[in-house]
Amino acid sequence: PIDSEHSAIFQALQGNRHEDVKRLIITASGGSFRDRTRDELQNVTVEETLKHPNWNMGKRITVDSATMVNKGFEVIEAHYLFGLPYEKIDTVLHRQSIVHSMVEYNDNAIIAQLGSADMRLPIQYALCYPDRPVLKEDHPLDMTKTMDLNFQEMDYVRYPMLKLAYSIGRKEGNLGAVFNGADEQAVQLFLEKKISFLQIEESIEQACKEAEYIANPTIEQLEASDAWARKFVFEYWD
Repeated sequence: PIDSEHSAIFQALQGNRHEDVKRLIITASGGSFRDRTRDELQNVTVEETLKHPNWNMGKRITVDSATMVNKGFEVIEAHYLFGLPYEKIDTVLHRQSIVHSMVEYNDNAIIAQLGSADMRLPIQYALCYPDRPVLKEDHPLDMTKTMDLNFQEMDYVRYPMLKLAYSIGRKEGNLGAVFNGADEQAVQLFLEKKISFLQIEESIEQACKEAEYIANPTIEQLEASDAWARKFVFEYWD
């Protein structure tokens, strides 16, 4: 795994048995608008959305962080990467982005991986596993200078896209492709200032409602579902 959250889980699983895992705990920064209510999101701008408090990322993933769509993808990915049911995959809000994710075991021990907000560490670990060569970071984590580590229960009313991702993940089939395709098209429209921030969510919800469900899709059907979702969102706002 290369994503920081999945790398953290992978590292926290080392030396332990799969059957002893109680749950995975994926951390989320909350994105650009974590301190705003849904009512305060009505007129947010593209420029505001792209100002992530912790990470320096590309435009699409920064928008996805604000809607929490990216965390939904990570939940689905964790299900397949680590072979655990969705009932054993939780998410928590962690503003500092220092604890990249955690694994809780049946004896209630929780093992976490901590580090700076630097993707070079998980990428290097994936490339060099199981070796850990020296990594020269500009700002490596110094726990003596870390003021606080805070964790909050996830609010699925505030972040409906994360709730939708759990539902889509459980249904499986072609809906993940629909979810992704609709998101990519909606984010592009938002970045072009053709729809509002909250209309990204509306786009994805409507696409997932209207899509034809295929329980056991072929690769060709997944590609077609993705293309359909993009076309649906584009025409929905045209």
